[in-house]
Amino acid sequence: MSRSNTEPLTPKECSKLLAHLAHPPGGELDPRLYHRNFTMALIMLDTGCRVGELVQLHRDQLWFASAAVGALAISADQAKNHSERTIPITARLSNAIENMQRWWWSELMDHGTPFAFYKTEYTAPLTTRQVQRIISTAGKASLGRPIHPHLLRHTFATRLMSITSMRVVQQLLGHSSITSTQIYTHPNNVDYQKAIDKLNETDENLQIKMNLSRDVNA
Repeated sequence: MSRSNTEPLTPKECSKLLAHLAHPPGGELDPRLYHRNFTMALIMLDTGCRVGELVQLHRDQLWFASAAVGALAISADQAKNHSERTIPITARLSNAIENMQRWWWSELMDHGTPFAFYKTEYTAPLTTRQVQRIISTAGKASLGRPIHPHLLRHTFATRLMSITSMRVVQQLLGHSSITSTQIYTHPNNVDYQKAIDKLNETDENLQIKMNLSRDVNA
């Protein structure tokens, strides 16, 4: 069954997308480019960063005082609603940032505050259109369908909603209104599958108990 382009990615799909970005089959470009693309996708998946915010990030927002930052601070002038927010960094994203420093940023330590993601000139960041093309192409190759960067933010929010409160999700996404966050309370196909899996698990446990009862009474 085909997946909707608005459905959040499953953990397996996230892994396939990230693996393709990092090591595309037959990749002939500079490995640095693949890691850059992988890191951009990971930031959106693990922080819920909007693509418009991503392209505005500077190196110092991710690498500071000779180490990967512990949290990503989106400034007010970068945020869509002009309200700053801070999102803790995951361990895997911290590792990706360390590699970005090693492969991209180490040569720029004396160049002020360069943009984090660029093609050749650190003063000219990638555009949202370029990032969209990278993610869409990777989606087609790894998942069989084009995907938009916003789907990575959507996936981040959906995953969070299953483990924390709506207020926490609202703050991490940078929504000015809780109404915008409520969309993630709506059930989706993943929720339906989880519900059926739990039902099957319950039925299996009940069957085991019934069989044990028969054995005892035999």
